[in-house]
Amino acid sequence: MTDEGVPAVRVMVVDDHPMWREGVARDLTEAGYHVVATTGEGRQAVRVAPATRPDVVVLDLQLPDVSGVEVLRALLAELPGVRVLMLSASGEQQDVLDAVKAGATGYLLKSAGPAEFLDAVGRTAAGDAVFTPGLAGLVLGEYRRIAAAPAPAGDDLPRLTERETEVLRLVAKGMSYKQIAGRLGLSHRTVQNHVQNTLGKLQLHNRVELTRYAIEQGLDD
Repeated sequence: MTDEGVPAVRVMVVDDHPMWREGVARDLTEAGYHVVATTGEGRQAVRVAPATRPDVVVLDLQLPDVSGVEVLRALLAELPGVRVLMLSASGEQQDVLDAVKAGATGYLLKSAGPAEFLDAVGRTAAGDAVFTPGLAGLVLGEYRRIAAAPAPAGDDLPRLTERETEVLRLVAKGMSYKQIAGRLGLSHRTVQNHVQNTLGKLQLHNRVELTRYAIEQGLDD
């Protein structure tokens, strides 16, 4: 529990470098997060996740036994609601896009400082799409490329309310829930509810997919 009586965000750390893994776990604990598991192997992470039920997984892209992207897919299959923040020394375009397309909520370079890392974990827990500066543009550029491709014939678009569409448009612009709430004069909880309703209607799993959908529909203009 936090000082306000709110359950602490549950975090699992997956990285094969013991000193880095232990340092991250210590920083998270000192910041008030509940570190439920740490491991250096992808397969073990997938095994322990159902029992430890993390809200957020901090996942290294490069693991010795299986790729981080494969672990990401397996984690989402086991725990569809879990949010995954990928950490990597690589800012290569394909690595970033592979992680996001597999369902990562965010992607942060290991060069990030402690404050930036802790902020990223908090924003990931809140459902924000989090990227190291410069990488967000890369991801949006790829989504624009996909959006430019012809859509399959006969696709029926789900009906969204005017308010849901308005919130979706601001999500596509990269605004946080707090910023959207301020812009529209709504509570943070109401914005979250609109996003969750929209995710359900569109059969999407996270805010990254929602942003992609909005761009495809031209709502980011």
